[in-house]
Amino acid sequence: MIRLRTRLFIPRQIKRWLPTSLFGRSLLIIVLPVAVMQIAVTWAFFDAHWETVTSRLSEGLAGDVAWAVETYNDDPSPAALDKMAQRAEDSMSLSIALQKGRKLPTGQRPSLFASLDRSLRIALDDRLDAPFWFDTTRYPGHVDIRVQVKEGVLRIIAPRDRAFATQGHIFILWMVVATLLLTAVAILFIRNQVRAIERLADAADAFGRGIDQAAFKPHGAREVRMAAQAFLAMKERIQRHIEQRTALLASVSHDLRTPLTRLKLELALAEPDAQVQAMQRDLSEMEHMIDEYLSFARGEGGEATREVMLRPLIEEVCEGASRAGARIELAIGDDLSAILRPQAFKRALANLIDNAAAHGETVRVSSMARPSGGVWIFVDDDGPGIPDALHEEAFRPFNRLDESRNQNEKGVGLGLAIARDMARGLGGDLTLERSPMGGLRAVLRLPG
Repeated sequence: MIRLRTRLFIPRQIKRWLPTSLFGRSLLIIVLPVAVMQIAVTWAFFDAHWETVTSRLSEGLAGDVAWAVETYNDDPSPAALDKMAQRAEDSMSLSIALQKGRKLPTGQRPSLFASLDRSLRIALDDRLDAPFWFDTTRYPGHVDIRVQVKEGVLRIIAPRDRAFATQGHIFILWMVVATLLLTAVAILFIRNQVRAIERLADAADAFGRGIDQAAFKPHGAREVRMAAQAFLAMKERIQRHIEQRTALLASVSHDLRTPLTRLKLELALAEPDAQVQAMQRDLSEMEHMIDEYLSFARGEGGEATREVMLRPLIEEVCEGASRAGARIELAIGDDLSAILRPQAFKRALANLIDNAAAHGETVRVSSMARPSGGVWIFVDDDGPGIPDALHEEAFRPFNRLDESRNQNEKGVGLGLAIARDMARGLGGDLTLERSPMGGLRAVLRLPG
């Protein structure tokens, strides 16, 4: 069976301007059709109604103006002019006056709606042979029309509604108000639906960083509530699994350490010789391996996150590494802080420092605050380093990369895996790169 997939082709230039958030896209889906519909209705109204009515009105007014000009040219006497002006005022609502010796104005102010001026100009061109001038902007309720005659300028003031359909702007106003009202309603409804999804995303992100939001409750649309209920069920199963694993690991730790303690006591009471010392070293290595296994399996271990100052924690870890014989250079800011699990952070940083000290002579620990938020901690060494192609391979559990690094007799290849698990559990990350000291640089990224 062949499945056909169709995809709407959108040019890349347009995609750059499209919103990326769910709220923006949902709003665009609703508002864009409404806006297109309103524009289409407005255009149809202007094309099929308003312009037609305006053209008819302009033609009627142009006919009355042409009658007035012809009547005046037939008898330009003052008495005939007064009689014609009175008749035009009574029956046509036109105010007519002769401006002797005047010329037509040369300038004209454009109207807000150019189609209105165009309709009136076309109508006057068709009905008048003499030069004319008109203005639709000077008087709000009237139109000023002037026609050049032999004695001067015949000025005609006509009501505006005799030339144009004056109710068109009310229609446009209602269309704009309706569009704004529909947009506001769409924004309110979409905002409520998107807020439910955002809260679900925040709760999932917080749970991934070990923060329990007990106040989170499903709400929103039915599908969003179903997703939230599925998330809560998954969260409960994961928490139950973590609790069971923690209890199991505590029992295993107790059961394993009891015989190890007895063996250490027996070896301490035995006569010291080379064989006993070798057994003590094997026993110490076994205890260290068990600690690493338990630390890797325990992960975050239920420790709560809190905001702490980084310098005291880092100094404590570096001091422990120095007592073990490592040469540490420290360059940490005094005012750096982060939200993390202190014990998990110390264990991860200790693994990075111990790993650097095992393969280099000098270890440098430095930090940098990011302008966008968060803190980066760098652990550099001057050892042989790791090829770039094997950086990700080094994070695999139980992988020690023996061919490119010195054999780590104590470790089992879990140090980097534990450190990255801690960083990602906080929403950060741990990466490797070439160190300015010539060896390996571990970059521990902590979120803001």
